[in-house]
Amino acid sequence: MKSNNDFTNKHHNTTSDRHNDSDQNNEEVNFDNTDAEILDVEPDDDPQPEAIQETVSELDSLRELLKTKEEEVAKEKKEYMFLMAEFDNFRKRTMRERSELIKNASEKALQGLLPIVDDFERGLDAIKDSTDAESVKEGMSLIYNKLVKYLGDNGVKAMDTTGADFDPDLHEAVAMVPSDSETAAGKIKDTVQKGYTLNDKVLRHAKVVVAQ
Repeated sequence: MKSNNDFTNKHHNTTSDRHNDSDQNNEEVNFDNTDAEILDVEPDDDPQPEAIQETVSELDSLRELLKTKEEEVAKEKKEYMFLMAEFDNFRKRTMRERSELIKNASEKALQGLLPIVDDFERGLDAIKDSTDAESVKEGMSLIYNKLVKYLGDNGVKAMDTTGADFDPDLHEAVAMVPSDSETAAGKIKDTVQKGYTLNDKVLRHAKVVVAQ
């Protein structure tokens, strides 16, 4: 027969094992409950936070601004190209008009000389059979004065050089002579070839003899 002590020990061990199994089951249950709580978490009701919404709104504004600026640039580029074309046409037209003006001015100047040439031809024909030197001289003087007047009307004037101070901007010294009582040093003693100005600009330098 087994003793009472053996029975008691066996009962104690069985009870202890039951308690251990119960604790293990409780832990498993608790773990499962924790997983259930994690799985049951509800997501955020708002898929776009306020900061994201503000960023999207700002991007939309920037897109609209960019579109507006691109349209303005396209418009200004079109206007610029139009102005460039207009300027090119103006430049070509101005060059053409200037060329025509110079050509027409030369034409007018030459046309004004033709009547004087006609006078010379008539004078040459007249002196062929003439023996009167005075009449020839008078005819030549009339033609010369007519020519000088025509040049003056067109801005061409002769320089007054003899007795004036030598000016290298106006005169060209072709000889140097000693000064005397009539002509001081640095003065023009004689004019070899007249100088002319056109509208106060030197057309031809005067060739002069200068006293020293």
